[in-house]
Amino acid sequence: MMPKRVLYGVANYEEIVRKNGYFVDKTPYIARLEAVENPVFLRPRRFGKSLLCRMLECYYNIGQRDQFAELFGHTWIGQHPTPLHNSCMTVALDFSVVEPSATIAQIEHDFKRHCNYALDLLRVRYPTLLGDPSTGSGQALPPVDLKDTVAANLAGVCQFIGSRRLPPLYVIIDEYDNFANQLITGHRDQLYRELTRDDSFLKTFFKALKEGRKTGAIANVFITGVLPITMDDLASGFNIARFITLEPGFEAMLGFTQAEVDALLDEIYRDYEMDPATRREVDALIRNHYNGYHFVNPNGEPLYNSTILMFFLDYFTRYREIPEFLTDLNLRTDLSWVRRITGSNPAYTEAFVDQLTTTNR
Repeated sequence: MMPKRVLYGVANYEEIVRKNGYFVDKTPYIARLEAVENPVFLRPRRFGKSLLCRMLECYYNIGQRDQFAELFGHTWIGQHPTPLHNSCMTVALDFSVVEPSATIAQIEHDFKRHCNYALDLLRVRYPTLLGDPSTGSGQALPPVDLKDTVAANLAGVCQFIGSRRLPPLYVIIDEYDNFANQLITGHRDQLYRELTRDDSFLKTFFKALKEGRKTGAIANVFITGVLPITMDDLASGFNIARFITLEPGFEAMLGFTQAEVDALLDEIYRDYEMDPATRREVDALIRNHYNGYHFVNPNGEPLYNSTILMFFLDYFTRYREIPEFLTDLNLRTDLSWVRRITGSNPAYTEAFVDQLTTTNR
C-alpha cells in the first residue's frame, strides 16, 4: 500500500480511498441524513460539501454495490450499513457549472445541457436496469431529449422507473444556489426574478423533483448550498425541503472538531516521523488560524475549516516546515455577497465580516 498522503483539493471520495489519502470519517452522518426527508445543508465555500456529495453518491449507487467493502469497509458506515446502501440509481448535479449568462434563455440552455446530460447518462450507467435502446424491444428508457426542459425529462425518467418498479433515484444537488447567487451579488435583480418566478425552468425543475418524491420514483433529494435565499424564493416549487443547517445534530457534519484534528495530527506525526518538539507550535498555530467557526451554538465547540487546514497539512507533510502563507490565495473570501446582503453599507459589511472572522459567531 502506498504511503498515506494529504490530498488537498480532492473532492472525489473514490480517489481519496484508492490513493490512501488521509480522511476524517464523517460517515456516521450518512445514517443521520437517511432519517431526514429532502435535507438541505448550507455551509460557506470550501468546507467539503462536494466531497460529502460524492461520498453519498458512492454509498447509494447500486452500480457500485461490489465496491462497498473497498470504499467503506474502513469507515463507521462500513461497519454499520443502513438498509438503503447501494440500492438506488444516483443522479448527481453540480449547479456551479451553470453560467449566469446575460439572458434567462442562455442560463436555461446551460442548465439543460448539464442536467439533461446527467439524466441521459443513466442509460449508460445502468444498462441492466434501464435496458438497451438498440434492441428495439420498446422496454428500454428512451434517450433523453436534450432540447426539452429538464423538468419534462426528469418526469419521463420517473414515470419509467415507477411503471417498471425499478430501484429509485437518489438525487444530489451540489451548490444549488451558485448561479443564482451570482445574479444577486451582480445586482442583476431582473434576471433573478425571472429565474424564480412560478413558470421558470428552475422552479418547474424543483416541482418535478417534488412529484418524483411523491410517487416514490425518487428515494430522496440531498441539496447543498451557501445561502437560503434562492430556496426561499422557490418554496412553492419545493416546499418539502428540510433545512438541517441549524440543527445541532448536523453542525459538525462538515468542518473538523478538535478531537478529529488531534487524531489527524497524531497520525501524520507518526507516519511522517515528525519531530514531536514541533507539535505544540503547530497545534497553537492551526488553532489560531483555522479554528473558531460556529454555525449553531455560539458557545459550543468551534470547528476547523477543513479545506484550509488540509492546505496547511499538505505543505507541512511535503516540506516538513510551516508554510509562509497560511491560506491558499485561491481561497480568499469574496465579499461581494456580504456587501449585497448588508445593503452595501460599509459599516454593516465591516461588522458582518468581523463577526465571521474575528469573533467567529
